[in-house]
Amino acid sequence: MKTIKRANSCKSIVDFKIDRSLAKSHKPEAGDVAVFEVLEIGSLNAIQDYAGRNCYIFEGDHIMVAFGNRYASNQFEAYVPKAYQNEYDLVGKGGVVGNVFSMYYKLEEKGPTKLKMVGYVVDQGKVINTIYHNKERKVFNPFKQRGFKTILSVGSSMDSGKTTTAAFLCRGLKNSGHKVAYIKLTGTVFNKDKMLCFDCGADYVTDFSDLGFPSTYLCSLATILDVYEGLLSNVEAMDPDYLVIEVADGLYQKETSALMNHLPFTDSIDHVILSCGNSLAVHAGIELLSPIFGPRLFALAGLFTGSPLMVLEVEENSCLPVLTLEKLVDPTLLNNVLKESKTGVAV
Repeated sequence: MKTIKRANSCKSIVDFKIDRSLAKSHKPEAGDVAVFEVLEIGSLNAIQDYAGRNCYIFEGDHIMVAFGNRYASNQFEAYVPKAYQNEYDLVGKGGVVGNVFSMYYKLEEKGPTKLKMVGYVVDQGKVINTIYHNKERKVFNPFKQRGFKTILSVGSSMDSGKTTTAAFLCRGLKNSGHKVAYIKLTGTVFNKDKMLCFDCGADYVTDFSDLGFPSTYLCSLATILDVYEGLLSNVEAMDPDYLVIEVADGLYQKETSALMNHLPFTDSIDHVILSCGNSLAVHAGIELLSPIFGPRLFALAGLFTGSPLMVLEVEENSCLPVLTLEKLVDPTLLNNVLKESKTGVAV
């Protein structure tokens, strides 16, 4: 067997064997781990390895990845296959495999990187699943009192700027002298987002993949809430002043929408910042979020703030503060905006 390049999705998998006999008989589930041979390089020519390093892959390489579903409007729509396939698709750089159903038009020329199964990764004859592998599942407790304030970073769509907003928000809070934690609750495994927040000053960062989830797409609301509880429990140990929470994709995405319409979740949020790609998306986002969060929706940010004209359009049609990256890291301004959100002055 060649040296196996182990992906970030499989970072908790250390002791294992490979069972080739299960390749055609086992019905895969999200989180199941297998080893694949790279057949053809497509849009992804690297994986993020178990240590978070960018690891280039080549035809003939053997990689260890986990099955998972993916929802990414600017990347892939992909699903765990219901049975053995002659070829599989690498659908996430963090090490997620499935079958692509649709893709963003810019990816069509290269398509997904193609894989062939070598065998499933097993322990004592049982296929290893990354989800809660050597981790305790905690049940969401909406009544538990937390010792920190929560700020939710949501976006109108994928690539609307919510991760950058969350990261610079972490930096602004640190500049204010606060202890800050960050969690990414939903998405597809890839540690770039949480490491950006760490580099911006967050004292502690974590995400769903730390509980073994290759992705959260098609997970039930109850499952995601339990992930939330597990991540909150990890955060509580470092006792922050603020916790910045990011959810993936846009407000219309299935899991995000479910969270926004679940009162026990939204009641756990103290402040909300909305990132958008353009000025009209701001209007739609405010219309959707204001009935849910009221004055807790305290500011607007995202890609549109890179255009002075779009900022002007938004400021002429909304009373919510627009926070550019420079304003997000200004401790005095940020503290004032958060104070207004708390008292309900800003909306």
